[in-house]
Amino acid sequence: MPQQESGPSAVAAAVLEGGSPAQAELLERLRAGNRAAFAELVDAWSPMLLRVARCHVSTAASAEEVVQDTWLAVIRQLDRFEGRSSLRTWVFRILENQARTRGVRESRSVPWSSVFTDGAEGHGPTVDPGRFRGPEDRWPGGWSPAGRPTAWEPPPEDAAMAAEIRRELRTALDELPARQRTVVELRDVHGLSSDEVCERLGLSPGNQRILLHRGRARLRTRLEDVYRATTGEGERRG
Repeated sequence: MPQQESGPSAVAAAVLEGGSPAQAELLERLRAGNRAAFAELVDAWSPMLLRVARCHVSTAASAEEVVQDTWLAVIRQLDRFEGRSSLRTWVFRILENQARTRGVRESRSVPWSSVFTDGAEGHGPTVDPGRFRGPEDRWPGGWSPAGRPTAWEPPPEDAAMAAEIRRELRTALDELPARQRTVVELRDVHGLSSDEVCERLGLSPGNQRILLHRGRARLRTRLEDVYRATTGEGERRG
């Protein structure tokens, strides 16, 4: 009977700091040619690696080649990885080197602001002005009765509500302007720090904060709408 693997998943172990027992066990599995562990990392990280690569090269096709070259480099260099950082940090550094080299080879440096065509992203209010009280109100500028943030009840443990929120969250992420989506996913899905995001995407701390704030605000508004529709709160307030 085959022995079951224990410990955290490959993705969970790969984000731990260097020197941890879980990281050592994962490296042993990868160096032994464990395809399941490697496939787990490829499936989990490739979409985000592709988005980061796209910031440095001129075409989507180039970004796809960079990601492929990154995974090949990971396989070739795995025996030389000393485990001083997390495996995720190491893989992203390889990607950045590959992408920047490719960008130079294409004889152009693509500015972050020109990679995506997000129209007027970054301009205009983060929250719909209609959710606030007007200047003629007794308390101008405050939340209106219909616009105030919604407390999410029942709690997330409610299975039906949780499943609906997960579906809507994925849809809402896909609908975000590309720069906001990339920053939100790096921070909130992949768990990178603000400094790591700034380094990987060539952003200033201020720009990173703005993109993260606007992305999170859009997601919260979308999920509030889902909750109101599910619970009928919108009808009660109307």
